[in-house]
Amino acid sequence: MQVTKAHGCGNDFILIADLGDVLDVDAEMVRALCDRHRGLGGDGVIRIAPPRDATSDVFMDYRNADGGVVEMCGNGVRCVATYLLNRFLLRGDEVRVGSRAGLKTVGVTARDGRGRVIETEVDMGAPHPTGTITLHVPTADGHDVRVLEATTVSMGNPHAVIDVEDVAKAPVTEWGPRIERDPAFPDGTNVEFITVPDEDTVRGRIWERGVGETLASGTGASAMAVAAHLAGRAGRDVRVEVPGGVLHVRWLPDTLVIRGPAVEVFDADVDDVWLDAVVHG
Repeated sequence: MQVTKAHGCGNDFILIADLGDVLDVDAEMVRALCDRHRGLGGDGVIRIAPPRDATSDVFMDYRNADGGVVEMCGNGVRCVATYLLNRFLLRGDEVRVGSRAGLKTVGVTARDGRGRVIETEVDMGAPHPTGTITLHVPTADGHDVRVLEATTVSMGNPHAVIDVEDVAKAPVTEWGPRIERDPAFPDGTNVEFITVPDEDTVRGRIWERGVGETLASGTGASAMAVAAHLAGRAGRDVRVEVPGGVLHVRWLPDTLVIRGPAVEVFDADVDDVWLDAVVHG
């Protein structure tokens, strides 16, 4: 099986082209591929499948590292476009990608000296802020409860954004998994922690549902920008600085656009013996 490793600001994926729609990429295979010690390592696996309707060029069948099916991935969808255009599977500077969160149009914003795509932007559609929620998060020792206010935003997938004094010191790995599984979120949620130093900049860290702390997230960066603007602390066109780099988010009157790097790392053939052991145990 041929695969490609790609990332957007360190948010990394295993891409599997299945334009013939013949592969069964199930949860067990995804967990094995994403294992950073025994597999290839990644935050998720994207099967690039045939389009499901006439409006799209391909369908993005995405699962997070834990094998769970996910609605949308803002960095992943940009990597899909890079993959297709760099192999001339599609022509031009635009790719229409179908997803469980609807159609997403990705456009090329930069190419290298050889003409290969290195940066893209995606129209994510309109964000849906759903209000604020008070969370009661137990401390690590279980002897106390921290009361937190979160702004909830849907980008086709759920997000809870928490403003903190210093994002570098935020206890992401302590609070993240507790909030992800809080009863307020029956299907779980992605969790973002932000600091807003000025109206043009949002700094954040991400706890991704089904993955853990990640270096970047496209939908997460979008939710962070929306939450910062709604709090009156940032404009609608901001740099979102995450541990893996910078994503540019523009919240327009009727949609939201993310721009950033989409980088291919390597192509590989997965060993048949390893794959057979994963599939058949």
